[in-house]
Amino acid sequence: MPTITRDSLMTLEAYSKARKDIKAQVIPHRRLRSVALGEHITVQFEDEKTIRYQIQEMLRVEKIFDEDGINHEIEAYVPLVPDGTNWKATMLIEYPDPNERKRELARLIGVEDRMFVEVEGHARVYAIADEDLPRENDEKTSSVHFIRFELPAGARAAVIAGASVRLGCDHANYPAHVTIAPETLASLAGDLR
Repeated sequence: MPTITRDSLMTLEAYSKARKDIKAQVIPHRRLRSVALGEHITVQFEDEKTIRYQIQEMLRVEKIFDEDGINHEIEAYVPLVPDGTNWKATMLIEYPDPNERKRELARLIGVEDRMFVEVEGHARVYAIADEDLPRENDEKTSSVHFIRFELPAGARAAVIAGASVRLGCDHANYPAHVTIAPETLASLAGDLR
């Protein structure tokens, strides 16, 4: 799998020139790897392409061109690239109304730890959440979490062989599950080896 290094990133000038074409490729790719779980949770499965784009966008927006700044962005985002044994994702909890959001984030404390994937014929694999820093407190959970599903070898082999996979949550206040669409699962299978 490709790795993201300072030397593999585009300069701000080169990225600016190519940005429109890159964005036209990345947006459908991100959409393909995005799974809605119920009405209020979206799981965006990351990969090298989505994270490279995120880094390039951060460098562009923040106008970062010095080596230390570039390395800082790489260190912040590269841990979100799957390493062949797992799926890594950004989990978004979305409630448009601010009052409802405040109430629901209080009711959903711990939801990130109750997220799971279930490969056909295999036990559920629960998410390992927010390894970078805690994203909840005693009053509420965050609306953004970073989660990792560490898949055992048998489950990885089953996904590669075409087994179906469910994404779910068994939190008492947000029970939901969905079968991951075949085209999305085909993309996710590419993250495994």
